[in-house]
Amino acid sequence: MSQNIALNKERPVVSYQNITKSFGDHTVLTELDLDIQPGEKIALIGPSGSGKTTIARLLMTLETPTSGTIEVDGEMLWHMPERGKLVPASEKHQHRVRSKIGMVFQHFNLFPHMTILRNVTEALIHVLKLPKAEAEGRALEILTRVGLQDHTKHYPVQLSGGQKQRVAIARALVMQPQIMLFDEVTSALDPELVGEVLDVIKGIAAQGDMAMMLITHEMDFARDVADRVLFTDGGRIVEQGTPQQIFESPQSPRLQTFLTRFLNGRPDRESGNRVAAGAE
Repeated sequence: MSQNIALNKERPVVSYQNITKSFGDHTVLTELDLDIQPGEKIALIGPSGSGKTTIARLLMTLETPTSGTIEVDGEMLWHMPERGKLVPASEKHQHRVRSKIGMVFQHFNLFPHMTILRNVTEALIHVLKLPKAEAEGRALEILTRVGLQDHTKHYPVQLSGGQKQRVAIARALVMQPQIMLFDEVTSALDPELVGEVLDVIKGIAAQGDMAMMLITHEMDFARDVADRVLFTDGGRIVEQGTPQQIFESPQSPRLQTFLTRFLNGRPDRESGNRVAAGAE
């Protein structure tokens, strides 16, 4: 059963209400309730298959909930009111509500035939209908913020993995979302490139004006950035609290076991290398 966390009483920027998600006979989320407040940074931790990524994919409309509702800034994402009752959302309605959300994936999903500048301006010009000069000005500002102002004319193939991920972050940020989702954004990177991406996200979080959902196995990063940490297991939020509460005083035996495995590491069966428990 989830712990209660004292949060401000503003309208949540995102609200999951009694969300269940099943794939055939397999249920990956069970009656999930979760509110994310404006500007709040939450980190989702837990073993592989615990439902973390599904929570994000439902918000990005990449998966359809089996039951329950999701609201973004007070509007239904998967439903819309019609003649006094809720009906499935139209594509137009869903697209408008989804525009308030940004997401950065494990893999960069950049357009290989476009320059970095064009990768970042494409949605501004074709979705928001901004004039090219205005779009490029906004894009350059964001690319400077992530340290890539000198790479605007380069193509993705010319960049390192860390640089590509920073372009992906810039591409999401430039749309000025109310909430940003980061789904294991360092898991596909070489270890020496992880730090540069985490530093960029920490800088974004420090500005404080945008809500963030961070799905991560980087426990130190979660401790540093999150206002609230949620531990998921078996499709439920088992425990939640401040980073100090979760990492220093875990209450549930399952979280205690999970953190012990993380702190001690465990041998990778094939290579013998030590890996974080969160990567299981």
